[in-house]
Amino acid sequence: MELRIFTEPQQGATYDDLLRVARTAEDAGYGAFFRSDHYLKMGDVDGLPGPTDAWTTLAGLARETTTIRLGTLMTAATFRHPGPLAISVAQVDQMSGGRVEFGFGAGWYAEEHTAYGIPFPGVRERFDRYAEQLEIITGLWETPLGETYSFSGKHYELSGSPALPKSAQSPRPPVLIGGTGAKRTPALAARFANEFNLPFADAATATKQFERVEAACGEIGRDPAEIVRSAALVACVGRDDAEIARRAASIGREVDELRGNGVAGTPAEVVDTLSAWRESTGVDRIYLQVLDLADLDHVEFIAAEVAPQL
Repeated sequence: MELRIFTEPQQGATYDDLLRVARTAEDAGYGAFFRSDHYLKMGDVDGLPGPTDAWTTLAGLARETTTIRLGTLMTAATFRHPGPLAISVAQVDQMSGGRVEFGFGAGWYAEEHTAYGIPFPGVRERFDRYAEQLEIITGLWETPLGETYSFSGKHYELSGSPALPKSAQSPRPPVLIGGTGAKRTPALAARFANEFNLPFADAATATKQFERVEAACGEIGRDPAEIVRSAALVACVGRDDAEIARRAASIGREVDELRGNGVAGTPAEVVDTLSAWRESTGVDRIYLQVLDLADLDHVEFIAAEVAPQL
């Protein structure tokens, strides 16, 4: 099982904070550093100094890290037009030497759209646009060099695009899709995803959704083994009860709740939790949501005491 680090910088983080965590994760041997794509804090935090843009951040990290993979859980389709987004992601992939992974979702957080003047259609239109964007972005990336790409949909139209630039990865960066939608989400994953992610769900919910994705693959003749299974879970790991309690308090959570819903406890407890997840769901990757970005020891401790046992 591969462990990755996942951050939520809208809760309050600078680029330098993220750089320190990314470099620590790289040095510690994690598979990837991911961040959310949000413009507004959630819950009872001040969010200072304010949001950072996901792809601006990843462009910087692409030049200031060397080996760790970089990505989003999940870039919001409502934030950007598909053509310019395809250009941005391909450029960051070039800047990183082919280390980008493109997590992409329909967008869901209405308040951040209101706060920054971003249109927020109803759920059906959001998913219609999202589906078209998936087709456009992957289509642009996969168009052979020297050929053009065109698309005519309900919401977007492209004509004679040179489909440039090309990403460093060929034919394109991996695409991550996730969520608990019962019909359209699995169908889109079957068509476009290299990885399917369940964020902050229990193992039973994850298993059921992975089975839906597998069934959707069967309907179009795709081998479901081609799609990596992953989950995102909040992390709170310590050497003893006192350290676990301190880390839980620093993120405003209760230890018992974290043990029940996340990856929490001593290294031995966490290894048992992750082993149970692997056995029941077949997940290959876990994104550890790290909420206290100043606690670099936490990141190093998990890498040293948990990862080797997996």
